[in-house]
Amino acid sequence: MAVHPEVAEKVPVLMDTPATAIKPPSPPLRADLLIYLALLALGLAAWWISEQGWFTPWSRTGYWLGVAGGVSMLLLFTYPLRKRWRLTYSWGPAKVWFAAHMVLGILGPWLILLHSTFQIASTNAAVALFSMLIVALSGVVGRFLYVRLHADLRGEKASLASLRHSMNHAHQTADTQLASMPTVRHALNDFETKVLDSAPGSSPGHLWRLCVLPIHKQRLTRLCKLEAKQATKAMARQLEWTPKQALAHFRSCSEQIEAHGAAVQRVAQFQTFERLFSLWHVAHVPFVWIMVFCAIFHVVAVHAY
Repeated sequence: MAVHPEVAEKVPVLMDTPATAIKPPSPPLRADLLIYLALLALGLAAWWISEQGWFTPWSRTGYWLGVAGGVSMLLLFTYPLRKRWRLTYSWGPAKVWFAAHMVLGILGPWLILLHSTFQIASTNAAVALFSMLIVALSGVVGRFLYVRLHADLRGEKASLASLRHSMNHAHQTADTQLASMPTVRHALNDFETKVLDSAPGSSPGHLWRLCVLPIHKQRLTRLCKLEAKQATKAMARQLEWTPKQALAHFRSCSEQIEAHGAAVQRVAQFQTFERLFSLWHVAHVPFVWIMVFCAIFHVVAVHAY
């Protein structure tokens, strides 16, 4: 494989460039997986504790677990108030309130699960419990959509223009980094053109971008990395690189391939996630109010009878 002299001169400079400094943000799939595993572990822990028979919903411990869970659920409403009530705008950054909202959204349902010991003693308790579980699961879905529309939970909503700017930057960087690999550059640019030229307005288009596009992107990046690996080996032989230099160059190229593919995917999916988030909000709010009314009725019934 022939390497143009100008490209050969640029390669050492590119190898010293910190590629992570120019990588655009990508969906935090690993963080999502860890959160889901943690939620599963908490659910299993609550079930195990309930099986030990240490308390019942009517015991003193069970009662105060219910109170703590109920207070935690009430405190969830401080975040919407912080966003919408002008008096609270100066009460600290919104990202702190949102983080507290997420923690309480996990802690409250978990404490109430402990309180119930996975037993349902009345119709009202059943409705309150299941509406709470639906709200909690809906909150997990909402967080999944939120972090794909905002800048990593900082509360600042991303825009299509800013994402396109990041994608263009990733495109230019990849073109420079992969100057000696025209096949890889052509594949990435062709992927970008095909994905972004297709209109996502229809429901099938949104579904394709949500479910099929990530698979296409993963396949493309894998093939591009294989091509980059072969090209790097050829360049290493011609330029007499050490194994360490060749590995550094390949890793840098791989990061740019991943960055470009992730940037294109995020731009393409942005409108889809916007639509899903608006639909989620319409469905989430009614269940919240059902949960609140059932919880109030449950508390009144417990203390009255």
